Amino acid sequence: MTYLASRLFGTPLLIHRPKLDVILSVVGQRIGMADMPSMPTMDMAVYQRPPAASAPDGIAMIPIHGSLVKRSLGMEAASGLTSYGEIAAMLDAALADPQVSGILLDIDSPGGEASGSFELARRVREVAAVKPVWAVANDAAYSAAYAIAASAQRLFVTETGGVGSIGVIALHVDQSVKDAKDGYRFTAVTAGAHKNDYSPHEPLSDSAKTELQGEVDRLYAMFTEHVAAMRGLDLEAVRATEAGLYFGINAVSQGLADGIQTLEATLSDFHQFINAKNNALIHPPSQVRGVIRAEAAHPHKEISMPDSQDILQDPITETIDVAEAEKLVAEARREVMQSAQAIAELCLLAGCPERAAEFIAAGKSQADVRRVLIDARAAQSDAADIRSTITVDAGTQSLDRPETSPIVAAVKKLSAQA
Repeated sequence: MTYLASRLFGTPLLIHRPKLDVILSVVGQRIGMADMPSMPTMDMAVYQRPPAASAPDGIAMIPIHGSLVKRSLGMEAASGLTSYGEIAAMLDAALADPQVSGILLDIDSPGGEASGSFELARRVREVAAVKPVWAVANDAAYSAAYAIAASAQRLFVTETGGVGSIGVIALHVDQSVKDAKDGYRFTAVTAGAHKNDYSPHEPLSDSAKTELQGEVDRLYAMFTEHVAAMRGLDLEAVRATEAGLYFGINAVSQGLADGIQTLEATLSDFHQFINAKNNALIHPPSQVRGVIRAEAAHPHKEISMPDSQDILQDPITETIDVAEAEKLVAEARREVMQSAQAIAELCLLAGCPERAAEFIAAGKSQADVRRVLIDARAAQSDAADIRSTITVDAGTQSLDRPETSPIVAAVKKLSAQA
């Protein structure tokens, strides 16, 4: 409890205020603050995490429940705590598991410590660049928990669930009057003007309050900028929430969530999305493959992308619900185009731009292409001891560069159309 107290007072927190009061009512009485109001029905010691829902094959579900801390020191579920390190470890395990194609964050948390929260939030987005990450506020994603949820590529909220509390709070407890009543008088002998700042045994000094407010403001700027960037919102719109809570449809209308949906429904949609994405990456719709090859062969000719209805008739996608298929195919198509552009650039740099269409049509991944090109270059080096010399006038020569390649330009053009 002493550890928890040290993480609660005199330090900025990203936590929903009512939950903070619950924690204080429990911790305060255990560290000698007997006058703190008691709320025994909400005691952290009896907190139980809800049972996890079963996820379809290929989806790793990560529970983010209870109050969030940087380090829990072994007091996880029994104390209602989840550590950022614990969540990061689950993320890394899901990322490394070849059987996992997508990650779903099941969030029911009031938030917690500021320390470590933004590092984890950024980690979520880094993982999402490799494997899709969705999230559900089931039923609460407040403050630090919302910072994490906002980093997911898609965020849903249950009908009665809430998101928000985009703000920062710091508390200082002055118990000097109580000390005097109890017959105690504390004297601090210090070196350094700020060494005794935030002591609970004397009032908070003006300089200490100013310093603490500065740190709260700094974290608030980080928080609002993070949410604006992750959710594609205007920064002033995020600040205008004033750390308020938004429930159900109001969360969606504010742009803080993408839709209202249960955890089970999100799992089902996520499973469909992953299947569509994997099929599109392994076997791009025939129309898309044809356009890529045509653009590569005739980079200056206007060749339009097929519309969604044409692609929906492809056998790969016809089994998916039509209402969702357009969104799924559009996203998968964008990823195909991005991969195609990267493959075209790899082939250009390897001196074999003509192989780009071959690799794209075969559905090769960037990693596969890189491996093939490295092996081919190694074989060439073994066959002939080749030396390359750049002359002093090389800067005036027309070298093969991605920005000058017609193939790369063609694929970029397709990416913009997608």
